[in-house]
Amino acid sequence: MTEVLAAVNETTRLPATLQSVADAAGVHRSTASRALNPAAAHLVAPEVVERVQAAARSLGYRRDVLAAGLRTKRSRLVGIAVPDMANLVFAPILSGIEETLSANGYSALIANAGTDVNRQIEVVDQLIGRRVEGLVLATVQQDNDPVLTRCLEAGVPTVLVNRTEARSRVPSVISDDVNGMRLAVEHLVGLGHHRIGHLAGPQNLSTGLLRLRGFCEAMQGAGLDASAVVSAAAYTREAGKAAAATLLDRFPDLTAIAAGNDLLALGVYQELAARGLSCPVDVSVVGHNDMPLMDMVHPPLTSVRIRHQEMGAEAARLLLDQISNSGAEIATRVTTPELIVRGSTKHCGQP
Repeated sequence: MTEVLAAVNETTRLPATLQSVADAAGVHRSTASRALNPAAAHLVAPEVVERVQAAARSLGYRRDVLAAGLRTKRSRLVGIAVPDMANLVFAPILSGIEETLSANGYSALIANAGTDVNRQIEVVDQLIGRRVEGLVLATVQQDNDPVLTRCLEAGVPTVLVNRTEARSRVPSVISDDVNGMRLAVEHLVGLGHHRIGHLAGPQNLSTGLLRLRGFCEAMQGAGLDASAVVSAAAYTREAGKAAAATLLDRFPDLTAIAAGNDLLALGVYQELAARGLSCPVDVSVVGHNDMPLMDMVHPPLTSVRIRHQEMGAEAARLLLDQISNSGAEIATRVTTPELIVRGSTKHCGQP
């Protein structure tokens, strides 16, 4: 390393170039190029990579990714479209995607696409216009999603995460939503609850549809009435509060509510408080997703944990397979949920 620093000192008067880095590190220019390229660094001995990177840092050299992309006709960019950046559930998913992409020499362009289809198509077109090599969509609708159709028409490799289509047009990574809701219902039944309602997510999304299916199957399996269901207009706290008001008006004898996601569950909290009811004394509540900070609300929310980071990492791996091999398998990966029990549920009738 001393030799590298000495060589660097001799070249500091010159503009930092790939050749000057190679000279400072005592390697060929092509070796320096590979050592500074995350996708090719594995082809170079680790000690050489370290030496080249030390020289680059000392010289202030930065690899020109854009210029490299023009030469190779590859941008090394992946676009990611999410429906709501403010929803904390997407943070660990994005982390898993970016970590895997970075390890393979790719960077991510993340776009807040919203819930309006026209806006989502506009966002995807903008990402394609920036020559992304692939797309990860967390926005997809259950039936013939037009945004995915646009991606396929453009010939851009695409993977779905967290939500999927009824048709398997591209690979996807989702949680086992049916089984996740079964865990929630079985937990409430085990606490002695028989009058259980479901605050469902939007039924045009796979998460809303599958979690409702899981609720109905689990209730029927327990020999209980599964009719206490109201679907929220969106996965937001405000929509959850409005739907909870309808649910409680229609079924005032409920002792527990299994919500389609955590934001809906927080809306239930608000509506219970507005009615002078207490969670879990009057009504137990279970959320879904176990997004960050759910242990910090009052009472801490019992929730079905989905493996956010794992889902993101797997989505990135599937996309990289699609980019490198257009004939790669169209696979659906399903992760296993886990119930996290906290203070928002209690035994029915317990003082």
